[in-house]
Amino acid sequence: MLRPVYYNSNEGKKRVDSLIHRQFDISSQHETKVREILEAVKNRGDEAVIQYTRQFDAPDLEIQDMAVSRQELKHAYSGVEKGFISSLKKAISHIEEFHRHEVPRSWIMTRDNGAILGQIVRPVDAAGLYVPGGKGGKTPLVSSVLMNAIPARIAGVKRIVLTTPPDRQGVIDPHLLVAASEVGIEEIYKMGSAWAIGALAFGTETVAPVDIIVGPGNIYVALAKKMVTGTVGIDMVAGPSEVLIIADEGALPEYVAADLLAQAEHDSMATAVLITTSAGLAGEVSGELDRQVKRLERHEMATRSLETNGLLLVVDDLETATEIANRIGPEHLELLVSDPWALVPKIRHAGAIFMGSVTPEPIGDYIAGPNHVLPTMGTARFSSALGVENFLKYSSVISYSHEAFREDADDVIRLAEIEGLTAHAQSIKVRH
Repeated sequence: MLRPVYYNSNEGKKRVDSLIHRQFDISSQHETKVREILEAVKNRGDEAVIQYTRQFDAPDLEIQDMAVSRQELKHAYSGVEKGFISSLKKAISHIEEFHRHEVPRSWIMTRDNGAILGQIVRPVDAAGLYVPGGKGGKTPLVSSVLMNAIPARIAGVKRIVLTTPPDRQGVIDPHLLVAASEVGIEEIYKMGSAWAIGALAFGTETVAPVDIIVGPGNIYVALAKKMVTGTVGIDMVAGPSEVLIIADEGALPEYVAADLLAQAEHDSMATAVLITTSAGLAGEVSGELDRQVKRLERHEMATRSLETNGLLLVVDDLETATEIANRIGPEHLELLVSDPWALVPKIRHAGAIFMGSVTPEPIGDYIAGPNHVLPTMGTARFSSALGVENFLKYSSVISYSHEAFREDADDVIRLAEIEGLTAHAQSIKVRH
């Protein structure tokens, strides 16, 4: 599928440049359709939501059955194995432990003249979590429930709402429902795609609106989130999944190939890149990819992804590798080198960094603790993983004494008058 390319060649430079300037292209037809859906939900509420749900997901679903009942949540436990609950609880524990370290605190400072200044940190009132259906409900994305709900809960959000598309029978996979229950979510709705985002943003007769919407999804979900920004907050507009692996001659080719394929199986638009100082390793990885992909359930998807967006790049040294990685700004960065910690100070832009041969990216997807909702398409240059702060807002506190006011009044008047804002200046003058 892939042959090694040398960075110093014309092809190598061209391939790297295309990665640096990669874009998540969206057609005007998609935009028109999503805008139409959002307008329908905004104007017709439940009626529009159930219309789209019946058309694309569950033909016989009734409006009164959109909300998951307590009985459905309780019954879900009988549909999962004990081993699943055990793994789920471990993942929850690890994710909670990590995200508790992210919690910022309100603070107050004082000046000698009696001025009191500070910042109050408060959670949003309501958060909407979107969880994709996963192949018509056959592959429940349990980890998405945990990664979105746990930081919201730790932030102190009182109302956490989950939406996910039902299967053809109007049912949500019990693994998703159990995961939601275990992280304290009781308000769950059977709705997906752009109409779910519209319902969360604008509200319907059944669904009260939220303040922020988070969670991954297909192009319709991504576009809908982008379009409702301003009405509500969002986490990010995520593109296809990405992994970039930096490896030296000591890396095991079977590990590298397996990790590239772990991203490639996500989506035909996913990006999987190896940058290595060893031409021999690149050649061996090429052979391993051909062998391993045949064993995958999603081998066709992974093959298309590698053929379209895969790259095995050979460079002269690790310094060149890290500089290329910084220019690309990958979602996931694996350091399969003899001393990964030595490279960390040189990494400026990456959503998450995975260190060494026994820390593959899927460890972060499920159980390590850091959030797996990460910036893609090079946005790691200026944005971060989903975390507790996404569900918080900051209010400044300002309290002046008479002495502090007298000290600053003339300066405020001067600055306001320079800006031509005489009413601002007068507000100070009447007190001066």
